[in-house]
Amino acid sequence: MTDMSSIYEAGVAAGTIRPDPAQTRVLPEFERIRTALHQPVKRGLFRKAPEPPKGLYLWGGVGRGKSMLMDLFVDGLGDVPTRRVHFHAFMQEIHAAMHAARQRKVEDPLEEVAEAVIAQLRCLAFDEMQITDITDAMIVGRLFEKLFDAGVVVVTTSNRLPDDLYKDGLNRQLFLPFIALIKERMVVHELVSDTDYRQNRLQGAPTYFTPVNAETRDKIRAVWEDLSGGPAEPLILHVKGREVELPAYRNGVARARFYDLCGKMLGPADYLAVAEAVKVLVLEDIPSLSRNNFNEAKRFVTLVDALYEARVRLICSAQAEPEMLYLEGDGAFEFERTASRLREMMGEDWGK
Repeated sequence: MTDMSSIYEAGVAAGTIRPDPAQTRVLPEFERIRTALHQPVKRGLFRKAPEPPKGLYLWGGVGRGKSMLMDLFVDGLGDVPTRRVHFHAFMQEIHAAMHAARQRKVEDPLEEVAEAVIAQLRCLAFDEMQITDITDAMIVGRLFEKLFDAGVVVVTTSNRLPDDLYKDGLNRQLFLPFIALIKERMVVHELVSDTDYRQNRLQGAPTYFTPVNAETRDKIRAVWEDLSGGPAEPLILHVKGREVELPAYRNGVARARFYDLCGKMLGPADYLAVAEAVKVLVLEDIPSLSRNNFNEAKRFVTLVDALYEARVRLICSAQAEPEMLYLEGDGAFEFERTASRLREMMGEDWGK
């Protein structure tokens, strides 16, 4: 069976991967896990099951190729029962399953949910582990301990080193054993690369498309497909008991329409959560703004402010250029700052 180095080199030869020493240095860790997972699990009355390999916690800056390497790894696992999923989405599934178990008066909902995951998988591949929600923080340690004890191998990417997970979070001291568990059961590897491949793909490319028509929709769809790199799934963020849904998400890139985010009763905390969860937002169909859609316009201003402060890359389609989006009505004067920020965010160096 082809090893990880050969898979990587094939991508380089095909022109789909640009060779990077930082990426090749982590290939042996992926290969170590891949080889172990392909060994048959022999169990018997007097035979002890082999120790599972340590997992991998791969962290580093945005756009360094972590998700691409995860793609190669998962593709190379063949028929090993594996699931690749965004960490936020997985935790939302866990919460939903635990809620259903509580409705059925299950004595230990987490035990039941963990057993269901264990029964299906030998490997869990997570995109972008980050803990921002106290409900996640309070159950993730026990959940992962059960997965590890059952021999499920966890491989994850993150923008943060383990010690920075749930940093400054409420009751963080209760979360610290989980950080220790990561260090014990996973190899922690930093992907140190000077190249931001996501930023390079946007270098010189337009990021603001106007007006909204079939041609600009085709162009922005092409940008989305290039950046996302594959099939996407919804990402649901829980903010103070509310759900904020991004209809499509993959590899740190989200896609939504104006009314998905600005046509709903969302506020600053919701937009801050979006800005923290994504590195690139593709926002489509921004209409002309006026007193007729004043509330939507106010939310758009708040969204842009949150994205701007977090230096999120914004790619959008709009009915007019930034300076012409909001020409009359209350708030038109204040929108000049938003237009200026949109113009600044169109710059090639934005988001670096």
